[in-house]
Amino acid sequence: MLYAFHELAYHSATPFRIGAQMARQFWTSPLNPASDTAIGRTAYAAAEVFESLTRRYGKPDWGLETIEIDGKPVRTTEQVVWSSPWCRLVRFARNIGDLKRAGRPAAAPAVVIVAPLSGHYATLLRGTVETFLQDHDVYVTDWANARQVPMLEGRFDFSDYIDHVRDMLAAVGPRAHVVGVCQPGPPVLAACAVMAAENDPNRPASMTFMGSPIDARLSPTVTNQLAEEKPFTWFKSNMIHTV
Repeated sequence: MLYAFHELAYHSATPFRIGAQMARQFWTSPLNPASDTAIGRTAYAAAEVFESLTRRYGKPDWGLETIEIDGKPVRTTEQVVWSSPWCRLVRFARNIGDLKRAGRPAAAPAVVIVAPLSGHYATLLRGTVETFLQDHDVYVTDWANARQVPMLEGRFDFSDYIDHVRDMLAAVGPRAHVVGVCQPGPPVLAACAVMAAENDPNRPASMTFMGSPIDARLSPTVTNQLAEEKPFTWFKSNMIHTV
C-alpha cells in the first residue's frame, strides 16, 4: 500500500501544483506592478517551493561529454556494454586522440563503479566518475527505476543483485577493479566471494567499498536496534512493498 499512497498523494497534488505554476508566472510577470515588491517576491518564493517539492524529477544527464586531464580536454562517449531489464552497464570511453594529446596512454585499468540501487540515480556519482576517468577505463551501473520495469520480468531480489554484479564484471573482463558505493557493498562482496571460490577468471583485481554497511555491528545505530528487536516475520510484513 505504501506506493499506492505515494501515487495518490502525487496525483492529488496535481491541481495545486498547476496552480502554483500559474501563481509563479503571475508574480514574475513584468505586467504585474506588485512583482517587484516584498509581497510579490514572497508569493513567488512560496509558489516556487511548493511546485518544486511536488513535481517529479527526471533522470539528469551525466554531463561528461568532455573532461579535463592534465589541463587538456578529453572527450568521452557513453557506451552500453551490458544490459538487463533492471540495469545497464555504461562505459565512458575516452577519446584516444585526446588522450595522446594529454600525454596519457590509451590503455588504462578498468574500474566498475556499482552505484546504489534504490532511491538514487547513478548520476549522483558524477564527481566520482569524473575523478576516476583521469586514470581509469570507467564503467558504472545505471539501475532502472523498479516501477518502470514490466511485471512480466518477475522479481528482483538479493540473489539477482549478486548475479547482476557477477555478470557485469564478466562483461568487463579479467583484472577489473570494482568499487561499491554505499548500499551495494554486501552484494558486491558476495559476488566477488563466489567468483573467488569458483576461481572465476573474471574475478576483480581489487574491491573498494565507500560507505558500505559491511559489518554494521561495529557502529550500531537506531537501525541496528530495530533489526535486533523485531523478528524477521515483522520485516516481511512491514518492510516489503509492491512497486
